[in-house]
Amino acid sequence: MNRRSFGTAVVELTLGDITLERVDAIVNAANHELRRGGGVCGAIHRAGGPSIAAECLALGGCPTGSAVATGAGNLAARHVIHAVGPVWSGGGRGEAELLASAHQASLALADRLSLESIAFPAISTGIYGYPIADAARVALDAVAAYLSHGGSGLSTVRFVLFDDETHAAYAAALEAL
Repeated sequence: MNRRSFGTAVVELTLGDITLERVDAIVNAANHELRRGGGVCGAIHRAGGPSIAAECLALGGCPTGSAVATGAGNLAARHVIHAVGPVWSGGGRGEAELLASAHQASLALADRLSLESIAFPAISTGIYGYPIADAARVALDAVAAYLSHGGSGLSTVRFVLFDDETHAAYAAALEAL
């Protein structure tokens, strides 16, 4: 299963490059300093250009489990929502709660900006080491709970996943909801 409705929104899974998404906002798997990193973060900064880094610098950081927004520079999206997920430390340090919070904070910010569509990467599963299957379950549970509550103006929540292994893990987690 690659698509499911929650509330008035559709959650979709796709394999691809998040920097090419034509949505109102793409989510960056950011670090708490909002500095350009590797992986998804580096790709977004490279494709979006220097204006994203300049706006991030002016924001001064973002706590783990939270999210902030900037413009999208040269990207097709209008905004970049920088969500800070946790570094995996074995699962006993509140990682699941922080990862869920990063997703829900991104959705809440999208609603405050009156956005209709948003695309997420697999937050915290790269250099932060979060096990992919666990991250998929936490992310999709958090998104489904937020959207099922009602009142969101979002119509499309897309997870843009970089490889087959990650896509399969997210598909299994979506199927299990």
